[in-house]
Amino acid sequence: MTRPDEFWTTNGVRLRRARQNPGPHNWLFLPGGPGIGSESLAELVEVADRPGTSWLVDLPGDGSNIAAPGAPADPYALWPHVLLEAVDALPHPVAVGHSTGGEYLLSVPALEERLAGLVLVSTAPGCSWMPTFEAMCAADPLPEVAAAAERYGADPTDTALAQVAVASAPWNFTPEGVAAGRDLLSRMPYNRLAVEWSDVHFDHSYAAAWFPATLPTLVLSGGADRIVDQTLWDDPRFTGPNVHRVVVDGGAHFLWIERPDAVAAAFAGFAPTPA
Repeated sequence: MTRPDEFWTTNGVRLRRARQNPGPHNWLFLPGGPGIGSESLAELVEVADRPGTSWLVDLPGDGSNIAAPGAPADPYALWPHVLLEAVDALPHPVAVGHSTGGEYLLSVPALEERLAGLVLVSTAPGCSWMPTFEAMCAADPLPEVAAAAERYGADPTDTALAQVAVASAPWNFTPEGVAAGRDLLSRMPYNRLAVEWSDVHFDHSYAAAWFPATLPTLVLSGGADRIVDQTLWDDPRFTGPNVHRVVVDGGAHFLWIERPDAVAAAFAGFAPTPA
């Protein structure tokens, strides 16, 4: 069955076709954040340029996917296991998770038998990256972030959350990528309710519930990522003949912004299970 360019699963996961090339696989790009829309991965879709169809995926209640058709009154009660609906909606799915999006993927063990491949970008196998991140923030304070966070605390709106995100660009991007990063972050939809849910129910207790034993897996890291500590992948538990790890020198948390050619090469060298 041919799918439209935009559709929702039974419980409101939104999939939007972002690129279509010849090939049988469906690449599902799940954003980080949480709260930031999948539009944040549009440039990654273009850089990756994979054979098959690429989709931008938003869980119900994330980004601009509010009041999603079929979503329950409390869409967050379904997180993150509602991801199963997304991968079941299309044949030969390959999941691509950025940052928190990758953590959500690694929290749903039932995905392993459903996927043709897994790509983990700037993410982590557990929440132990947080103290390192907090130490970085303390060592390199951004007055603009502090001011924006104070405004958000006084008036927690999606607009105020966006101001915090844009102010954090120097943490998320290298100096050479900050201008492009500010532009990217300023164009995004944000959803504070998703941030609040994840902070209370997920972020501080997260530990990967599975890691692929045989599924083709690409772990893609920026060597200059200051948000999520990418050395956590050095643990031998996250290696194997099915796992290809690429660390891109000079790439930060959104590494396709600073190093698009290296990211393109990493995707080109990754092959999901044949359809």
